[in-house]
Order: sequence, then structure tokens, then C-alpha cells
Amino acid sequence: MNTKTLSETAIGKVFVKALAAGMESRLRYRFFGPAKILEGVMGLCDGSVLEVGCGTGFFTLPAAKMIGDHAPYVAMDILPGSVERVSKKVKAAGLQNVRVIEGDALNTKLDSESFKTVLLFGVVPAPMLPLPPLLTEMHRILMPEGNLAIWPPIPGYLPQSVLKSGLFTFTVKRNNVYNFRRR
Repeated sequence: MNTKTLSETAIGKVFVKALAAGMESRLRYRFFGPAKILEGVMGLCDGSVLEVGCGTGFFTLPAAKMIGDHAPYVAMDILPGSVERVSKKVKAAGLQNVRVIEGDALNTKLDSESFKTVLLFGVVPAPMLPLPPLLTEMHRILMPEGNLAIWPPIPGYLPQSVLKSGLFTFTVKRNNVYNFRRR
């Protein structure tokens, strides 16, 4: 059963609702403020950005405001409820540079080499997102020399796993965000 199908079950709906409440909690904002974490992304304001797994929009609005209207920002999630929620927030904030789409991170159907930066914040490691195919897809949609920024909920797990793919080189870790350059 995939994530989208699971989220449509009774148990899945309860889980998604509880997860969303936790993602929007005051404690999360206090201890994991999105602006501070986003400052760790190399080149965030240098061009087009894709946020994979936008969830409740915790990072979407702050990141879109940071880059301003000079670059497109695409927020993607596999769950229609998340897409709807974030779309409403984007509209209410009057953000013209943001497009919220429903999509699968393993097959985004986005154009090759179309993003300068890809954000994977809190979405890996996850059993429903196997890292090798996810990294292959992120490599495909990143521009040459583009930046893959990962903020993991489990520090230390990712750097070696990403490097083993041979698709990226490590550049820097800032504010617990691991930055990798597309090879």
C-alpha cells in the first residue's frame, strides 16, 4: 500500500491529522524555527526551488518569502490534503511565485534540470521513499551544479548514503542542513 492510499484509510486519516497537528505545534516552531533552518541552505535565493514533501507548509511560506518574487518556488506533496492546505496558505499570504502541486517524489514528472535547489526537509529517511530512486530523481530534476539540501530528522544517517549514490558531492553542513552539489 502506498502513502496516498494509506492516507485515505480511517487509520491513515487519523495519523495524517495528528502528524499535521504536530508539524504546526508551537514547540516545533520554537525549537525548529523554519527561518533558522532555511539559512543553512546554500544558494536558496539563487534560482528556482522545489520543496519535496511540503506537508503543512512549515517551510514553504518562509522559504518563498526569503527568495521573493524573483524565482519560482514549487511545493510538492503526495497527499491531496496537504496540497489543498498549503495552497490556501500561499493564497492567503499573497505569494505569487509559489505553485503547489500533487506529486510523487520518486517520479515527479517535472522537467529535467529545471531546479537550482531541491529541499528534502524531514522527508528522509522514510520507508516509503527509498533513497536510491529518490536521489536519482532529484539528480535528474536539478540543474548542473544544483544544490540538494537535506534536513534530516535523524542526524548523521544521510551524508554517507547520499555520497554512495555517486550522484552528489558534499559541500557543507549549516544549521543541521546537509548541502550536496549535483555531479
